[in-house]
Amino acid sequence: MASTSGFKIGMVLQVDNELWTIVEFQHVKVARGGAFVRTKLKNYQTGRIQEKTFRSGEKIDEAHIDRRNMQFLYREGDHLVLMDNETFEQISIPAEMIGSGIDFLKETEKISLLTYHDAPVGADLPTFVELKVSSTSPGFKGDTVSGATKAAVLETGGTVQVPLFIVDGDLVKVDTRTGQYIERIK
Repeated sequence: MASTSGFKIGMVLQVDNELWTIVEFQHVKVARGGAFVRTKLKNYQTGRIQEKTFRSGEKIDEAHIDRRNMQFLYREGDHLVLMDNETFEQISIPAEMIGSGIDFLKETEKISLLTYHDAPVGADLPTFVELKVSSTSPGFKGDTVSGATKAAVLETGGTVQVPLFIVDGDLVKVDTRTGQYIERIK
């Protein structure tokens, strides 16, 4: 059991038989009446964000999430096959568990599988990945308006907006959380 006084961002709670992680929280003290804690919670299974208020000092079930280092092997339909780096055990998880970062996940990439009572509930991808540009339209000389971008298809099949100087075969760094181009790697 966790108390509202011990809330931290990233803490995982079990509320109404669902797993929620604390995105942000604020302790509020009013002139009359008791204090309370206003939180923004994100559902592990659905990704839905909800605001919830708890009374100060209220006890809430804290969920203990285990992290297992895994390696992405391949896609099998709408599932991903992962291998445990320690036991070499292979498991299959639904692709939607990864979220939008799946467009930037290449084979042999290492990820952290989040489990609750030995059941997978989510996965953490590396924050940044380096991917090769497989196709993009050419940039034209004189087309140098600042901030101009074009679409580029990456080796994983994902699409990202890149500056005009990027050409086919370039290695680029992409943020998996936002899907944004960070820099060109030479």
